[in-house]
Amino acid sequence: MSSGQQARAQAAAITPGTVAPEQGKPPADRLLALFDGHRLSPGQRRIAQYLIDHLTEAAFLSITELAERVGVSQPSVTRFASSLGFSGYPALRDVLQPIALSAVAGTPDSREQIRHNELQAAVDAEIENLENVRRLLADTNRVLEIGRDLARSVPLTVLGLRISVSLAEYFAYAARRIHPDVRVVTRGGSVAYDALLQSRAAGGSWVLAFAMPRHANETLAALRAARSTGLRVVLITDPTLGPLVQEADVVLTAGTGSRLVFDSYAAPGMLSAALLQAMADADPERTQARLEQYEQVADQHGFFL
Repeated sequence: MSSGQQARAQAAAITPGTVAPEQGKPPADRLLALFDGHRLSPGQRRIAQYLIDHLTEAAFLSITELAERVGVSQPSVTRFASSLGFSGYPALRDVLQPIALSAVAGTPDSREQIRHNELQAAVDAEIENLENVRRLLADTNRVLEIGRDLARSVPLTVLGLRISVSLAEYFAYAARRIHPDVRVVTRGGSVAYDALLQSRAAGGSWVLAFAMPRHANETLAALRAARSTGLRVVLITDPTLGPLVQEADVVLTAGTGSRLVFDSYAAPGMLSAALLQAMADADPERTQARLEQYEQVADQHGFFL
């Protein structure tokens, strides 16, 4: 496991003697209460001021990112967290994030106003979906194991039909940079069956399938076809239980935003990015070599501005 993932996996707690902010207070007051009564060096005051000025963004930064934004060293950030009574920066961030989320959602006095704004309410719902994914990703060993299985499947088939096409194509586009043979299936029926059969015959062992609502009968048929060929299935879908989950070996759930005319997919997209990271971590040397090769080709042919 990489050091970055180890840091994300830590569930540190506030050290004894540290008083958690009162949940009923406005976010700004809760944040200031963290700093109240502590003697901070000039550098630590800069960190505190940055957190005050950029709370909703800063609360989700890594220690490296926060140090770079403020212009201090990583040990300075660690000492800052310790001076506030925390066991380390991850523990401080665990306290900052709920405060930041409450700042986005609004204080109790402004929630009624926010409810009148359907766009903001849709964002609030997506934040909750992302929180659920965050809890799902707490078990990094499981995520890494799935990533290893997908990385070892050559070829790797990625399936997404109808509304799920965009998620499948995004994952396949990124996965091709770190995996030697990624095949994407975005059509159902006999086309999907032929592609799955060919993937299995070529040595593939896993299919990553996306199934967002409304669930299509052809997606269910494709999963059954995959299982019939001997392929195993990792399914990313919404939390609704149904026949799809019965056809999968591994099920990862991520809610879809359904407050607007068309659904939004922040949580499934985040879950996809996490699986891509796990695939990359499964074979770091191969990943690095393939990324370097891709960048060389891209530079030679002027693919990007």
